[in-house]
Amino acid sequence: MTSDKTPNDSDLYGLDLESRQMVLDTVAQLKKRLLTSEKIAEFDREEIFPEDTIREMLSPEIGLQLLMIPEVYGGLGGGARDSCAITREMAKICLGITTAFFAIQLGADPIIVGGTEEQKQKWLGKIATGEALVAYAVTEPDAGSNVASIKTKAEPVTDDSGNISGYRINGTKQFISTGGYAEFITLLANTPEGATFFIVEKDTEGYDRGKGEEKHGIRASNTSPLTFSDVFVPMENVIGGQTGQGLKQASKVFGYTRLMVASMALGGGEAALDIVVPYAQERIQFKAPLSEKQGYTHKLVVPHAVRLAAAATYIDEVAIRLDAREQGLEVEGSIAKLFATESANKAADDAMQALGGYGYINEYGVEKIKRDVKITCIYEGTSEIQQNIISTFRWKVTRKSKGDFYNGIADEMDKLESQCNAAGCSHIGLAARALNKAIFLVNDNRLTREQTVMFALADMMMHVEVAASFARQAVAFAAENHPQAEKTCVFSRIFVNEIAQVTAHNIFKIVYGSGVFDAEQSAAFLSEISHARLADSYQNIIADMNRAADIIFSR
Repeated sequence: MTSDKTPNDSDLYGLDLESRQMVLDTVAQLKKRLLTSEKIAEFDREEIFPEDTIREMLSPEIGLQLLMIPEVYGGLGGGARDSCAITREMAKICLGITTAFFAIQLGADPIIVGGTEEQKQKWLGKIATGEALVAYAVTEPDAGSNVASIKTKAEPVTDDSGNISGYRINGTKQFISTGGYAEFITLLANTPEGATFFIVEKDTEGYDRGKGEEKHGIRASNTSPLTFSDVFVPMENVIGGQTGQGLKQASKVFGYTRLMVASMALGGGEAALDIVVPYAQERIQFKAPLSEKQGYTHKLVVPHAVRLAAAATYIDEVAIRLDAREQGLEVEGSIAKLFATESANKAADDAMQALGGYGYINEYGVEKIKRDVKITCIYEGTSEIQQNIISTFRWKVTRKSKGDFYNGIADEMDKLESQCNAAGCSHIGLAARALNKAIFLVNDNRLTREQTVMFALADMMMHVEVAASFARQAVAFAAENHPQAEKTCVFSRIFVNEIAQVTAHNIFKIVYGSGVFDAEQSAAFLSEISHARLADSYQNIIADMNRAADIIFSR
């Protein structure tokens, strides 16, 4: 089950390709039986959390949750690539159902990364056998996605000998997926030693599960507030058996789970395009199908197909690194989440536009996708939280490496350009070097205090890193004459034009918008980074978009 290899023959954690395909086949069968389009529409229309359906998915006959449980605790031992692939396919069916399934994985993660052996045997065993729905209880009404600002408290309780026997918990959690139905939750609360994860069972005295929220989208999922009034949790339910480790454990979880949210968004965006593309091929306007009109294809479809393909490549690259047991990929998780979720949200929005009036009615499905996919830009850390994370940590690593981080990407792109000039690598290198100098400009002029400036850096950082990943794949495909080589190179060039213009625009915003630099200083900096050359990325862009449309619409 865990024998997959990379091209350089290093071991990767996770399922072999055949086993992964078996799980994907199971998801396909669910669409035909448990999760038909009629049932999905009913769950959404009536705002039904299909508890019986979810529990059947966990039954021994299906056991979908086994994917994320290590083999030693009764699971399949799936890795990041496996979870991304299955999450992506489930999201094409329904993001609400996927959220309910994802909540189980998220709730289990603190135990997987930080639990004692006894805790893993007991609680992961319950998940593996299908006995338990699980929820991850971190978000609070005032703290939102900032786990360091939670207010829920856990006070130690001592026995007659003065030993700590457990903790008394008081506080409130908000927006907890599957919180109203979970047999147990993994709860983050503050102890005197710091934030700590606890396992809290549903029938514990003082633990109240509130009414599910009425939501804009993902209506097939349950989202509930949870309150804790003098809830006693025994020491054996302190995850890891040691207090004060919660933020460290949460950080490990985020690097992985934000990649899962990116995959959920990717699946939703792809589902929208799967509706739009055949519609455009069949819909006749002014004696020709919409798929032959640039005003339709180049505005409403091609840019989104390109971005989603870039997102898929980046997600897979990060997943491989996770399965290779690489540590410290929290920023990569944030980049994947920010890029994929925002791209999918825009794709779903334009999918409604692409279908005209039909896009606005329930029957065609894209309005539901649009309502559903928006949540991916919010939960597991909003897009703005991700921009904060990306800009702060990449600014720090740039300073620490004396510029080697992005210069290294630029050098790599220059090398790839010499191997293949069809992927736009030279402009990625140009953008990476311009970004690098912009980071030092911001740092040296104390502009890191301006959040708008930091967000501008974050968007450039995200685009450069995703583009580099996409170009790597394009060059590799070209070298091996892969069937997708031409498509990937064309898509890469289109995306490179986008990242070049994002870089050019955001540097203008920093240089002129900050009000710090006079005209001479601004002109000197723009000349130093060869700012005008970024516009060269427009070379043949319309022809590339024509060819991309040919590929997408099989013209």
